[in-house]
Amino acid sequence: MYKRNMVEVVRKRLTEKRRFIQVILGPRQAGKTTAIQQVLEEITAPSHYAAADLPAPPDTGWIARQWEMARMKTEASKPVVLVLDEIQKVAHWSDEVKRLWDEDSRLNSDIHVVLLGSSSLLIQKGLSESLAGRFELVRFPHWSWTEMRECFGLSLEQYVYFGGYPASASLMQDENRWGQYVRDSLIETALSKDILLLNRVEKPVLLRQLFVLACEYSGQILSYQKILGQLQDVGNTVTVAHYQRFLEAAFLIRGLQKWSGKAVRSRSSSPKWLALNSGLVSSLSNRTFNEWRSDPAQWGRLVETGVGAHLANRGVLNGVDIYYWREGNNEVDFVLRKGNVLTAIEVKSGQKRIASKGLAEFKKQYPRAHTLIVGTGGMALKEFFETPIVKLMA
Repeated sequence: MYKRNMVEVVRKRLTEKRRFIQVILGPRQAGKTTAIQQVLEEITAPSHYAAADLPAPPDTGWIARQWEMARMKTEASKPVVLVLDEIQKVAHWSDEVKRLWDEDSRLNSDIHVVLLGSSSLLIQKGLSESLAGRFELVRFPHWSWTEMRECFGLSLEQYVYFGGYPASASLMQDENRWGQYVRDSLIETALSKDILLLNRVEKPVLLRQLFVLACEYSGQILSYQKILGQLQDVGNTVTVAHYQRFLEAAFLIRGLQKWSGKAVRSRSSSPKWLALNSGLVSSLSNRTFNEWRSDPAQWGRLVETGVGAHLANRGVLNGVDIYYWREGNNEVDFVLRKGNVLTAIEVKSGQKRIASKGLAEFKKQYPRAHTLIVGTGGMALKEFFETPIVKLMA
């Protein structure tokens, strides 16, 4: 079953008597549609499913028509489940959903609405502008290793290389075919349909180059000025930061901010770039699994990306913020914060045990913080991926 825990969450909320719009938000090809279809097969209530992922973005009349079709399925004492997939493709979707939802509230029409989306920027903008107080958000991140292992039998090393894209699992025996699929069907679709088609992007080439560079430097700190130098573009850092937000909204990358204990300083720091799925990095590299594995330095970088992606993806489910830390020559790979609890994490993938000066210095500055080494000399990588993120904070 795809994302069993998410399926259970959605099923439970749909069977409650409280009326809220359920909004399921996550990256393309993470199993959102498959999960909701499994729920619809299991529940006894009538349902109507429609996807706005059409060649040309539909207008709000499309929403009204789907809503009316759901109303026609209303039965005595049974709610109707209406699922609208890729809702962000409809311009002004939130205004129309609000109108119809409020109309149903006045008429006591028992329709449970589920919206699915793959662009957090467009979805959350609509939620905050029109649907405040009417929705619950269900986050659906990239797959973890335990989920990929349970469904597809991936080893830990396979997960580090192939990442957490369930739709690509059947192609992993042919690495060339797998890489082509990730580049064409996942990356290009996200860039063209979730960003370029729905947002004003004056320099699409720059946006694509920024994505590739973010994956190439995944796990590394790189300022906006240096990025412009790498891209040899005459644009400005404001444009790069703007395009970064688009890529983050499509669940492709994250630009981690520096932990300083002060929000203002954190927001002004140079970001540490992180691909949210290690499969993005390996597919763009055109290097085979054996080539990555035989290069300790490159493999260590991919492991760090896998660890960081895991923390970022699990963090959004558990209210855990993720940063990096650097002071002078001392650096910590990842800093987790939940409330007043801090955990500093250093990733070690080499064979030799090397003392982490960064963790020691971080502990001096933040004595109440927890510290953790993942890999050589610390928690085994397997144990790390199997441990809930909230337990890493203890």
